[in-house]
Amino acid sequence: MGKLRVLDLFSGIGGFSLGLERTGGFETVAFCEIEEFPRKVLRKHWPEVPIYEDVRNLTADTLARDGIEVDVITGGFPCQDLSLAGKRAGMGEGTRSGLFSEIVRLISSLGPSYVLLENVANLLSGPSEQRGEWFGKVLRDLAGCGYDVEWQNIPAGALGAPHLRERVWIIAYPKAQRQPEARELQYPRITQWLPRCREAAFLAHDRKKRAEGRKPQQVSGFSAFSWCKDVRRAEDLRGRSDLPTPLFRGSRDGIPDWVDRVGACGNAVVPQIPEMIGRAILEAEATA
Repeated sequence: MGKLRVLDLFSGIGGFSLGLERTGGFETVAFCEIEEFPRKVLRKHWPEVPIYEDVRNLTADTLARDGIEVDVITGGFPCQDLSLAGKRAGMGEGTRSGLFSEIVRLISSLGPSYVLLENVANLLSGPSEQRGEWFGKVLRDLAGCGYDVEWQNIPAGALGAPHLRERVWIIAYPKAQRQPEARELQYPRITQWLPRCREAAFLAHDRKKRAEGRKPQQVSGFSAFSWCKDVRRAEDLRGRSDLPTPLFRGSRDGIPDWVDRVGACGNAVVPQIPEMIGRAILEAEATA
């Protein structure tokens, strides 16, 4: 089986692609990112991968003209109009979160085997005056493209991160992948990670257990944030030789503007989560 080809929309600094490519079974074939600083990061780490700037102008014809074929579409579409920290304007026309419709348009025209999306947890419950309507729109629009959908709130803390960072993760796949008789997934391993995530998410919400460091350090068979295992306070990091490369300061990657880095990292997904989901997809593909 060849690598699954990924179109990474709303790419940011490449968290989706980093996580998926860590599995060894995915290859990013195109990015789409409108902000200049994240594009600098993408060009640094994926110099051969084309970057489109505006998702509203990206079409199947453009990709075909450039010789790009797609198996997977990913996207952490804008959350500003959905987040509890924002104005909660919703997903209507003219809103930034309404750019979800551009993902739907590309799904309809490209017909990928998988769609992997991410957004704030409030997508599941908002708006306050009509609970669940936002997520209902997501489900209706994806169903209109012929896709079934599974979802789960997976906090970063579920994979060992030292913060909670709740996010809803959505995986969609063509309805044809279901068995018509039993209405069960032909790829059951895709959903096997959900119970493990639920257990890990429960522990991530338990502040006492987080403080005691009993949160699982492995999910789906691979390590995540293991360097955080014994950290209780900043002083515990002093003298550690196993810490990852600093993200915010320094210029060893040629991009010294740490202010932009803070914003870009704050907008990024935690790569360990798409890595976990990617591994589940590869297991499913191998047993289909």
